[in-house]
Amino acid sequence: MKLNQVIALIQGLKQTASKKKTELYHLIQKEQLFQGISRTYQPRNDDGFIYPSESAKVTTTAQDVINVFSSALAELLNMAATQDWGNTEAKANVSVGDRTILEGVPVPYLLFLEKQLADIKAFAAAIPTLPIDRDWSYDSNRGLYVSGPIETAKTKKVTEFVVAYEATDKHPADVREVSNDIVEGTWSQLRFSGALPQDELNAILRRVDDLLKGVVKAREAANGITVNQQDTAAPLLGYIFGERYIGERAQA
Repeated sequence: MKLNQVIALIQGLKQTASKKKTELYHLIQKEQLFQGISRTYQPRNDDGFIYPSESAKVTTTAQDVINVFSSALAELLNMAATQDWGNTEAKANVSVGDRTILEGVPVPYLLFLEKQLADIKAFAAAIPTLPIDRDWSYDSNRGLYVSGPIETAKTKKVTEFVVAYEATDKHPADVREVSNDIVEGTWSQLRFSGALPQDELNAILRRVDDLLKGVVKAREAANGITVNQQDTAAPLLGYIFGERYIGERAQA
């Protein structure tokens, strides 16, 4: 049997066994099903009235329940063992293109790695990127990206008094207060950023996707091996139930 076939079957067996165990657990709570009675009447005198006999049959036995329970559990125990034993043997290389990243990786770690790579991708996708509204260059001394300088004028208001109309013999001079903005100097502004260039982040995300594909491919290859079917039910259930355990071979 292929390991991927075992994996496909195991979940259904778990559900079936769980359902059957629950049914049996409720069944064994009903003690009356395990009880029977036979009651007969014998008159003292030969001409005495004869009352009818009373009886109640045993509906089920502990042995019946053990047999059904063991049968429901045995296939699951054996299939789970086959899967886990197979997982210790199933290994594959994780490759991206012609490059081998990891060699001989077992299935449980491939499953773990698949989940971790999904988390890594979510993390990487949230890394901030450099704004595209300006040019950036990397400053190795600062370890930061630096934008080109942007110069802006610094102005200040200067108030002057201007004579609008000269004084005459009839009117005084009309002097008005006027404010003007004059350039006082120049601001030169640099911006710094610890974000990543968009193309670099895109490359990171692409490598995560490529590696994830490699892990999935390796898992599928590893799960394609043929595994030896295990029989753990007989020793386990045989030890627990003793002679009352009837294995598949005995039943056959």
